[in-house]
Formats: sequence, C-alpha cells, structure tokens
Amino acid sequence: MVGTAKGEVLAFSAEDGSAKWQARVSSEVLAAPAIGADGVAVRSGDNRVFLFDLADGGRKWVYQRATPALSLRNTAPPIFGDRYVFVGFPGGKLVALGLQNGAPVWEGTVALPKGATELDRVADIVSVPVIDGTQVCAVAFQGRVACFDLGQGGATIWARDFSSASGLAIDGRYLFLTDEKGAVHALDRLSGSSLWKQDKLLNRRVSGPAVRRGLVAVADAEGIVHFLSREDGSFAARHKTDGTPVRAPIQIIGTNFLVQTAGGSVSAIEAQ
Repeated sequence: MVGTAKGEVLAFSAEDGSAKWQARVSSEVLAAPAIGADGVAVRSGDNRVFLFDLADGGRKWVYQRATPALSLRNTAPPIFGDRYVFVGFPGGKLVALGLQNGAPVWEGTVALPKGATELDRVADIVSVPVIDGTQVCAVAFQGRVACFDLGQGGATIWARDFSSASGLAIDGRYLFLTDEKGAVHALDRLSGSSLWKQDKLLNRRVSGPAVRRGLVAVADAEGIVHFLSREDGSFAARHKTDGTPVRAPIQIIGTNFLVQTAGGSVSAIEAQ
C-alpha cells in the first residue's frame, strides 16, 4: 500500500508488484497506510481517516475531525488493535474508531494544549501509538506520554510530561521513547516511573526506538544505528549505514532491525 501527495491510495501485489486497485482520499497522504484483516486504514492531511476494502479498494467509511489553527505537518499512521483502529490527532487526543462504521468508541487525552500562543499550544500525536494486550500508549509533542487500559474502558493508567515526535516501543516490562532532544528513556510500563535515560545522543536527531532480544535500537542523522542495553541503556554496539539520515521508523522483522535511510539504502541488522 502506498499513499501519495495527490491523495491517491495505490495497492500493489506483494507477489509480483502488479497494480491491484486505486482509491482517493480528500488530501495528501503524509503517513503510510495501515493494513489489517478488516481493510486498509488511511490518514489524510486534513485529519480524515478512511477505511478501504482490501480486495477492491471500496470505501467502507470515513471519520473526520476538526483541525486546530496550527499543527505539525507530520502525521502518524493509524494502527489496528483488537476491534478498533487507533489514531492520534493534533490537540493530544488518541481516538479508537470502531471497525464496522468508523464511529469513535473511546477517546483518551494524552496531552492538553496550553500556552499563550498557537505555537505554544501545539500538542500533536505524530508518532504511532503502541499496543500490548489491553494497554495502549501514546506520546505527544510538547505534551505528555500516557498509557490507557482498554479492559477498563480506556481508563488512564498513568501519564507523564514528555515531548516527543519520534515514537515509542513497548515490551513485557518497559516502555521506551526518544524525547525531542534525542535522549532515550526507559519507563516502567505499569507505573511510568523512570528506569534509565541515555542522553549521550543529544541533538543528533535520534529516531524512535525499536526493541528486540534485549537490545533497543535507535538511529541518527548520520545514518548510524545505536544499540542500547534494554536493562540499563548502556551502549552495546553501533552499525554505520550510508551516512544519510534515518527518518523512517526502525522496523522489526523476525530477529532483524530493518533500517531505511534518506539516501535509499535498506539494511537488515540481526540482533544477537
């Protein structure tokens, strides 16, 4: 699935790359479409969310939300979880949309806009929320990181002041995040308490984290992938790619970290 700046949604066969179908949304697509068993969820730049049929691209529903006066020109893809599509919006709201009709079933407040100017009041969720079991967590730029319990109707488990546009990762015990200055944090996923902080990558435009096999991987503007110990945040290894920035989120495929650079290289780095 591919989204374009012209609002096109294009589906290609994973087997041979042949074109399958084409659909259109109301404005540019800034985030990758999300594929789930119930369809393809697409977020457009005007804060609409569309669900298309996997087989033929027919529109199932569309959800629209008001856009604030000022927001970041960056959006996170939707994410499927349980019976919902989760979407983070400008203004610090995390919304769960029902798969059947796109109606908002639940809304969690990750951050509240505050400040005297519109710039101060930017509190946007621009990275993908993370889900593990009944717990869903999200972080907002100039806002907070918060976790919610879906088993208790979306009740807030905890929330802490943080600012991040990079992203989160979660495992059985920890929640990892990269803040706006490039420091990497490990928080207790049940309480939000700080477990460790790695601040030796400040101002290197550090990516969001990915975790696998006891290692936390982040990448920087020079294309270097840094591997940190899951337990204490110490540096375990480094891997240099092609020297250009890593802007796409690091992906996990099997035991590998998949890293794509702005220069066009794609690397699969095995966690051992």
